Amino acid sequence: MPDLSVFIVDDDASVRDSLGLLLSLRGYRTAIFSDAESFLQALSPAWRGCILLDIRMPGMDGLALQRRLLELGCSLPVIVITGHGDVESARDAFKAQAADFLEKPLDQAKLMVAIDEALSKYQLSRHESEQRARLSGLLATLTPREREVMELIVSGGHNRDIAEELGISPRTVEVHKARVMQKLNVDGVAQLVRYSLGNR
Repeated sequence: MPDLSVFIVDDDASVRDSLGLLLSLRGYRTAIFSDAESFLQALSPAWRGCILLDIRMPGMDGLALQRRLLELGCSLPVIVITGHGDVESARDAFKAQAADFLEKPLDQAKLMVAIDEALSKYQLSRHESEQRARLSGLLATLTPREREVMELIVSGGHNRDIAEELGISPRTVEVHKARVMQKLNVDGVAQLVRYSLGNR
């Protein structure tokens, strides 16, 4: 995953250094921050990857940063790491949509699995949002009438029924249907249904 990075946010210099070294030896790109504030100042929409986040830090703690990232609509998965694991912190972290919760001292194998899963999850959600954006762009090329015809097709309407409902001829429905298929680059009703569901 060459364009992805692991962003490490931890106030403990020895943890930052050992994680940075471990991950770079494993071939991961890293960026390291000593507190939540400096991470937020640097945060960019262009960043790709996942965040390794310590819970207990002076100033803004890890859970507050997690909540702030949710408010900002940041899609980077967060793996929470802590030396003080308790049920409440874990629950709060997962409530704020943490991808995983690991206790220090970190088990390297578990850490690697958590990072790989978080990066895969990120790749998948990025791919899905790109697909949605592409589909929205294609749907925007449809005329209001083509959109109506498409809605009726995907809800199971046959040409004759659609023609009757819209007060047009079945032949005109065929023409609209063909244009919808062409504009959305689909080759059948089943694919059209999948497309329309993917956009909801």
